[in-house]
Amino acid sequence: MVRFIRAAALTGAAALVLTGCSGLGSTSGGAAQAPLDPNQKVTVTVWSGFTDRELKVFESVLDMYHQKHPNVTIKSVGGQTDDKITQAIRGGNAPDVAMSFSANNIGSFCSTGTFQDLGPLISRDGVDLNKIPKATLAYTEFDGNRCAMPLLADVFGLYYNKKMFAEAGITAPPKTMSEFAEDAKKLTKKAADGSIEVAGYVPTPGFYANHVEILAPQWDAQWLDKDGKAQLATDPGWSEMLTWQKDLTDFYGSDALTRFTAEAGQQYSADQDFQTGKVAMTLDGEYRTAFIKDQAPDLDYATAPFPVSDSHPELYGTGYTTGNIIGIPKGAKNAAAAWDVIKFLTTDTDALVTFANGLGNVPTSTDALTSPDLKLPTQFQTFLDLYGGGKLQTNPATASGGAFLKVAGDFATAYVTGSRTDLEKGLAETDKQIDDSAALGAK
Repeated sequence: MVRFIRAAALTGAAALVLTGCSGLGSTSGGAAQAPLDPNQKVTVTVWSGFTDRELKVFESVLDMYHQKHPNVTIKSVGGQTDDKITQAIRGGNAPDVAMSFSANNIGSFCSTGTFQDLGPLISRDGVDLNKIPKATLAYTEFDGNRCAMPLLADVFGLYYNKKMFAEAGITAPPKTMSEFAEDAKKLTKKAADGSIEVAGYVPTPGFYANHVEILAPQWDAQWLDKDGKAQLATDPGWSEMLTWQKDLTDFYGSDALTRFTAEAGQQYSADQDFQTGKVAMTLDGEYRTAFIKDQAPDLDYATAPFPVSDSHPELYGTGYTTGNIIGIPKGAKNAAAAWDVIKFLTTDTDALVTFANGLGNVPTSTDALTSPDLKLPTQFQTFLDLYGGGKLQTNPATASGGAFLKVAGDFATAYVTGSRTDLEKGLAETDKQIDDSAALGAK
């Protein structure tokens, strides 16, 4: 399940819809305070973005809840988007529970009242949020309002081809960016005409999971200063990151990389370039292990934390995380039962382990991380260790959703590929665009 990519695809449209939803109501008061009556028969409507096999896994966990609470019947509806959730709220037909792949929109969900404040319910029931990593908690609240709970996470790290490593005489995965660049060059194979036959690593922004927000933690590049203003031009991590990508791009040749990426296999198909041996090292989420098992079972590969800036070797073990969020929409008719379902889905260890085993994602509680019932590939352990390691980062929540990610990504692509050459000026302009977007979203 590729929650990050689906979330990124939804960010633009959903953010535009949600930032204009001040009419949805305030966030005060939160969801219903009365606990679920165990004798009351109730039907809870649960919307999710899952489809096909993944929807079946999700519904199997909902069935686990129903077995424990036979008075609660659950109507599951898959294939739902943030836009559909918002439209349902406006039309007075909100589901009781809504799950979103778009963690980047948490600021919009919370500030507009699209999702109700869960804080009072969490306090009432003594839910221990300390069992959820800080980075995950960060993308489920905004401005003191926890309007969602996390439901599974994506964690990003390094995948590398063990056979290619051995052939190149590389005995261990790189830990710093200088080592990484050196290994990428050793692993690269070019034809006589200069075209790339095998890329050690593709530094092009937007190639597969190579997005600015996923790479930023490896340079400790922070988005906002203490006043909430964009600081890409003043935080050295950003210039270091883009310079590193530009230098490696120059090694390949921008035109050669453009031709190579234009011919790349689709990200989630069997001809994905790491899976077919056209790329030796790649940045990807834990979900890639499931794709490899299904589509390239003979691939000899391993995983490791992604390398970090030479300026911050102590960061090794950091990485980017995001994930699904789930909450109670404004206007939900059965809020008490909705919260009980959400609490089960997001805190029950057996439920989270079943999710993780079935969907190939990281479970979002420390109890589930160490469960002996987890049945995942050996290469998956890297992502469990990263998730429990205390060093993960995510991008900040803003009232304008994830619009700032596109602004930064567009400039990164322009600079790394050579169409923009003034890094300092470009980052300053990016800061201004981000700040203008944030101001717009706050209105």
